Amino acid sequence: MSFADLELDPQLITALQQMGLEKPTTIQQEAIPHALDGKDLMASSATGTGKTLAFLLPAIEHMLNFPRRKPGSPRVLILTPTRELAVQIQVVANQLTKDTSLKVGAIIGGISYETQEAVLTKNMDLVVATPGRLMEYIQEEAFDCREIEILVLDEADRMLDMGFIGTMEKIAEEARWRKQTFLFSATLEGSGLNKFAAQVLKEPEQVHAAAPRSERGKIMQWVHLADNAEHKFNLLVATLKKEEVQHAVVFVKTRDRLTELVSKLEEAGIKCCFLRGEMEQAKRTTAIMRFKTGKVNVLVATDVAARGIDVPEISHVINYDMPRTADIYLHRIGRTARGGRKGVALSLVEAHDVEILGKVERYMKEPIKRRVIADLKPKNKEAAVPAKKKRVVTNASKAAKKPKQKKKSQKAKGKPDWAAKKAK
Repeated sequence: MSFADLELDPQLITALQQMGLEKPTTIQQEAIPHALDGKDLMASSATGTGKTLAFLLPAIEHMLNFPRRKPGSPRVLILTPTRELAVQIQVVANQLTKDTSLKVGAIIGGISYETQEAVLTKNMDLVVATPGRLMEYIQEEAFDCREIEILVLDEADRMLDMGFIGTMEKIAEEARWRKQTFLFSATLEGSGLNKFAAQVLKEPEQVHAAAPRSERGKIMQWVHLADNAEHKFNLLVATLKKEEVQHAVVFVKTRDRLTELVSKLEEAGIKCCFLRGEMEQAKRTTAIMRFKTGKVNVLVATDVAARGIDVPEISHVINYDMPRTADIYLHRIGRTARGGRKGVALSLVEAHDVEILGKVERYMKEPIKRRVIADLKPKNKEAAVPAKKKRVVTNASKAAKKPKQKKKSQKAKGKPDWAAKKAK
């Protein structure tokens, strides 16, 4: 199948050809026809399989088929969890609309009102935004949602994890006159997400496109077992000094861990930049540009970057700290093997990490190979996964569960005193 088979506007076909794209991916083939039919979507697909085009193409096609008669507020609103992801979507949207009259803008944190004033005050057709900053402008009555026709929730599960559920519900309510809603993510799991989807979607078409084997096989995954923190750091340094490591993203759990690791890598002679939450936009942009242009080939990041970096040349993803959930692992390793390339996902695992490693392997439905570096072989065997403790029910706990019986009244049965006296 080609993009032309989807009966898209010739301007979009030309733009796709200029971007070097001719065939739609699996998620695009399955989601776009439903969207063009005017239906709501609840769609999932692995990271790096083309979800962005799966919602941008039908949204832009709608605006081209039904052009507005006069300038006004945005007709398409796309919500996404991170600034980096918002900027990426804006770039792709600009590429698709460059030969049209459609205007694309972004509203993200870390940028002043003056810089984004044009997006808020002038004619705009499509806006990509992060929920927190957009909500600020809505509350100040600086952003009008009444003309929104299509609402897109990209990486919805991540936005819920970040605590944006209340904000997303309010934004959806502000855009209540919309015609369609698309909910996209790499995973669609959890009661919270399903409950939210039931509130904002109307009889959605559910689309799940598993990555083909050819795509899954492009990421080589393996584990290095570490005896302790010092051993783990030595494994990281030895890996980063290998010639084949051209661009590596090293993931850690917290900002404190990030600060500590960046300092230790600099002392070890490894230049790196970093990316974390609550970082000024100018500094974030500078860090990514240094990484993209090759001024440094190591980027240390917290999970704020797991869904926000799109550098095709990333050769390695290294989990210095294992993620707290298996789906975050999937998003992390999705930073490599993009654009048809191959990549490596490497996890440095201490004894306390074996439980989450087991969860990741069950989630991926395959074991991850163990490897060693000749001079840094672990001295200890792999720790066993702790068994779940069975709850022992004792007589005391049974008694505690029994509802307390009301004490019987000690008062004498029969007529009350006043009744007896009256009878006399």
